[in-house]
Amino acid sequence: MAACLNGSKLMKRKHLSILKTVAGLVTAAVVSLPVAAQDLKFLRIGTGSISGVYFPVGGLIASAISHPPGASLCGHGGSCGVPGLVAVAQASRGSVSNVRQIAAGKIELALVQADIAYFAVKGMGVFSSAKSGPGLRAIANLYPEAVHVVVRRKSRIRTLGDLRGKRISLDLKGSGTRAIANLVLKEHGINPESLNRLNSQVGPSVDRLQSGRIDAFFFVGGFPAPAISRLSREVPLRLLPISGARVAAIMKADPFLAAVNIPASVYGRMGATQTLAVGALLAVSDKSSADLVYGITSALWHPTTRSILDQGPPATRQMQLVNALKGVAIPLHEGAVRFYREKGLIAKPAVKVKPAPEAKPESLAKPAPKS
Repeated sequence: MAACLNGSKLMKRKHLSILKTVAGLVTAAVVSLPVAAQDLKFLRIGTGSISGVYFPVGGLIASAISHPPGASLCGHGGSCGVPGLVAVAQASRGSVSNVRQIAAGKIELALVQADIAYFAVKGMGVFSSAKSGPGLRAIANLYPEAVHVVVRRKSRIRTLGDLRGKRISLDLKGSGTRAIANLVLKEHGINPESLNRLNSQVGPSVDRLQSGRIDAFFFVGGFPAPAISRLSREVPLRLLPISGARVAAIMKADPFLAAVNIPASVYGRMGATQTLAVGALLAVSDKSSADLVYGITSALWHPTTRSILDQGPPATRQMQLVNALKGVAIPLHEGAVRFYREKGLIAKPAVKVKPAPEAKPESLAKPAPKS
């Protein structure tokens, strides 16, 4: 148990150390380049828990799209990001919170579950009484996020129905995980309010399952999730399947969910598990300039960015340009549209040809000059 707890704390310290280092480098750039500093553009990327997948993914995207003054040129050791841009990943409560922070102008870019983005734009679900989403726009679909319901392998909990009366974490209010967890539980006849909940993000949930303070937790994210992988090396785990007749009802309630299979051995000696998944989007405010978003989209899918993404978790290695528009059901930002049109992924609008002027009738023609 101590090893798991210490590992979690060390990981948090590592991420905080990285953020402090980035902040120091940005400060140094501004101080050492007073003339060029006025051209600096700062951008905050909302992610999720530092123990989850969104945070490291956001950090890699920040690296790919940044190119502060004085950095090495693209193709010569530097990133091929937006000139003058410095992007930094910020930890957050997750998708719902990220949408609201974009609307409030507290962040400029965010990772958001595809269904949460759609509900925000349409004013549905948790956004039914708020006007926080109409200005949300998509840049790209990134990768699929699987629903994990994690229990100890020795636990008697074998199905979702067995969660009744158990201690469980559904993640924090404002997270996409919690929204999907509530939906899955309700479709299985379980009122989430009736559970003995100790809600926390994935890092603390891992520690609580390890120490026996909870019996199960939900997590929605790319697989393998680093925090769950670490726990599986300490404690034999099992993922509860989401399958059977109720899956159709769940997908009808949330059409962004699709059936997926987490392969065997992804988490140690665990077998393959059938579950559901939703796409992770990179989203932005519609108030962002078209040129800036075009530059961000170009940098995200630049060939040199591949080497950056391949250094990250498995989720970033699944990011491919050919999948960038799959499952995107909210409007694309006009800057992103320009990029995808150039790449042939979106058809260019038909050019309207003006009809030739009609010939004047003879009766209206000018009379021939008298000789």
